[in-house]
Amino acid sequence: MIYQSPIFWVLLVAVGAVLGYFFRQFFALKQKNSIEQKIAGQLEESKVKAKEIILEAQERAVRLIEEAKREEKENKIQLSKIEDRLLSKEEALEKEAQSLRLKETKFQESLENFSKKDAEISELKEKISKEVEKIAGLTPEEAKEIIMKKVRENYEEDLAISIQKLEKERVEELEKKSLDILATAIQRYSRSHISEITTTIFQLSSEDLKGKIIGREGRNIKALERLTGVEFIIDEAPDYIVISSFDPYRREVAKIALEKLIKDGRIQPARIEEKVEEAKQEINKRITELGEEAAYEVGVYNLPKELIQLLGRLHFRTSYGQNVLTHSIESAHLAAMIASELGVSVEVSKKAALLHDIGKAIDHEVAGNHIELGQKILKKYNVSEEVIRAMEAHHEDYPFSSPESFIVAAVDALSAARPGARRESLENYLKRLEELEKIATGFKGVKTAYAISAGRELRIFVIPEKIDDFGALQLARDIASKIESELKYPGEIKVNVIREVRATEYAR
Repeated sequence: MIYQSPIFWVLLVAVGAVLGYFFRQFFALKQKNSIEQKIAGQLEESKVKAKEIILEAQERAVRLIEEAKREEKENKIQLSKIEDRLLSKEEALEKEAQSLRLKETKFQESLENFSKKDAEISELKEKISKEVEKIAGLTPEEAKEIIMKKVRENYEEDLAISIQKLEKERVEELEKKSLDILATAIQRYSRSHISEITTTIFQLSSEDLKGKIIGREGRNIKALERLTGVEFIIDEAPDYIVISSFDPYRREVAKIALEKLIKDGRIQPARIEEKVEEAKQEINKRITELGEEAAYEVGVYNLPKELIQLLGRLHFRTSYGQNVLTHSIESAHLAAMIASELGVSVEVSKKAALLHDIGKAIDHEVAGNHIELGQKILKKYNVSEEVIRAMEAHHEDYPFSSPESFIVAAVDALSAARPGARRESLENYLKRLEELEKIATGFKGVKTAYAISAGRELRIFVIPEKIDDFGALQLARDIASKIESELKYPGEIKVNVIREVRATEYAR
């Protein structure tokens, strides 16, 4: 059969291949035509878009050119305005410079004229001076001296009043400030003031004890007085014995010894000697306690034991009836407060004030005044030089070398001058008043002088014909200086010099 023939199958395959080739060509051509059309479409679209972009760019370029032209025009207008302003300023500066040149020219001319006139005036003054010298017969120095003397005579009273006013205002201002500080310190520290006297009252439980104390033929009382160094006044009042001595230490020893003897009941010379020694030991122990209490009270620590003992001994020392230890404690408190107000060293001021009278603890045993002894004691126990300099000037025997030295001197005088702190005998009081008046009347031109206000003020009347206003001021200073150098006194003394002129005439 034909389908089983190999040739048939070969021909069939060849025909299939030819048909396949033509089909592929057909589809390829069709696809090619489609791509070309697509590309042509895209090219056409691109050309349209390009034309649109070109048109938009052209429009934008036109707008930019127009904006640039507009800005250029505005800049030209602005530059024109600036140029006009600069030209105006330049013209104004030129006019001002021209005006200054004219003024400078006129000033130079005026300066030359002034120099010429000054030279003419100098020549004229020289001529006048020569003429005046020729007419008056005086040199310029002599004429000046006469004129100054005349002016002084005419305005002497006014100058004196002005000086007094200025000095008064200055003193009042300083006094006000100092009084504020002192008043504040005194108000903050309050302590009672009791002047100690030279006797101690010893109360007896029975009048019969007086006989035992006196002893046979007075041997007991004599032994007591000999061992204690005091005087026993027996018969002055019932049930009392008065122990009299200027030394509080001796009075205290005698009092304690007498208490021990009465408590023991056996009063005889041997027991008296034993009890007096016991009393001394008790007092020495008490002295150390008093020194420690004083240092602790004012806040001064780390003092050597020997200084503590000397400080305690001041409890048994008095100055014009004032207990020296109480005075020292009070001075230390006041010094601390004043130093704090003034902004200086509180520690130095407080320590110097507490120890300023330490020399009085031994001044009745060792030669020398209490200031010199105090210096030696403080140096011996390595107290700082600042404290020594602050305490040594409290009586003005040494110069004031630091602010603290002024404070110590002030609190020493303040504590001593407070009412009730000290007492003086009538004899010493009258003697001091008499010496004050004697010093004042010893100056030339003084008419009378009166010490008033318990010696706190000296009122002096002068002869007006011999003492003028300037002389009155100088006289007050001289008298005050002499009082300071010759007298010793607590506080301050006010010196008032009074010059009074009275004019009297009669109408007839």
